[in-house]
Amino acid sequence: MKKFDWNIKGIKLPEDKKWLKRLDWYIIKKFLGTYVFAIALIISIAVVFDFNEKMDKFMSNEAPWRAIVFDYYLNFIPYFANLFSPLFVFIAVIFFTSKLAENSEIIAMFSTGMSFKRMLRPYMVSAAIIALVTFCLGSYVIPKGSVTRIDFEDKYYKPRKTNTARNIQLEVDSGVIAYIERFEDYSKTGYRFSLDKFNDKQLVSHLTARSITYDTTSVHKWIIKDYMIREMDGMKESIIKGDRIDSTLLMEPADFLIMQGQQEMMTSPQLNEYIVRQRQRGFANIKEFEIEYHKRIAMSFASFILTLIGVSLSSRKTKGGMGLHLGIGLGLSFSYILFQTIASTFAINGNVPPVVAVWIPNILYTFIAFYLYRKAPK
Repeated sequence: MKKFDWNIKGIKLPEDKKWLKRLDWYIIKKFLGTYVFAIALIISIAVVFDFNEKMDKFMSNEAPWRAIVFDYYLNFIPYFANLFSPLFVFIAVIFFTSKLAENSEIIAMFSTGMSFKRMLRPYMVSAAIIALVTFCLGSYVIPKGSVTRIDFEDKYYKPRKTNTARNIQLEVDSGVIAYIERFEDYSKTGYRFSLDKFNDKQLVSHLTARSITYDTTSVHKWIIKDYMIREMDGMKESIIKGDRIDSTLLMEPADFLIMQGQQEMMTSPQLNEYIVRQRQRGFANIKEFEIEYHKRIAMSFASFILTLIGVSLSSRKTKGGMGLHLGIGLGLSFSYILFQTIASTFAINGNVPPVVAVWIPNILYTFIAFYLYRKAPK
């Protein structure tokens, strides 16, 4: 009897048209479920240890419980989870895939003709979901929450804000250089202020003032007191003096009152705008901001690399079982985080461009992932 061929007229079963089949959805649900469970477990432990460490300070500074829960920990949890997302990805992949291998489920998949490359499809879909969520949280959501969290820490735990700045010099416009000897944030006032205007590298105007105060009711508005302006026109010079003048200058106190962790409080568009503006003004201390900007992108791509490493490591059934895989996986994930910190230090203290320093760990671990992929069971 002749066997009926379903593909004679190009007819295919509905199941074959699906890019993600039932087995793929099973792997995706298990992967993401294990990922969320690992985050919840480790975050719970982190919150307990953090509260135990900071409880005395919170109580001595009379921090209200509502602020502790909603202003601090509600913003601390997503920040901490996003920071160690690569570790959670690794743990989820190793734990879930080792369990599949231990139960001989991966061998059953391969016996049906499924290739290792095909088996990676649901893992990469899961990694893409995690990468997208990680990027959106790190670039837009967490920075806004960090403002509230850092303000809480500054008030009830340890002051982090910079209240004074000295010897400030920046370009506020094309050919216009501002200088402030000392600026105090509590009064928004700078002392011994000068403003120089250049035309074709020639000084055409020189303003000096006893003080300059930022008007918080308007953007870029400054009040200059006890000023003297020297206007130069070739060999001619004129002097103008006055008690007060209102002026619009393209600078704000936040441009030079840079506090520790300030880059964490900016969304990615704000970071990019800040970096471009400060670079135009000649600021040299913007490497931490550049590192933070590029790190948010690199950390998202790390989900794909670490997922590939995790699947390649744990898809083979070994005598050591899940414990061996978890040990190797944790070692690799912690080394990735450590190497990323070291590379960032090279950018801050050395001459390595921030974008190169941030992507070095990803490039290195891509080679490791490719090697393990070649060695994985096919």
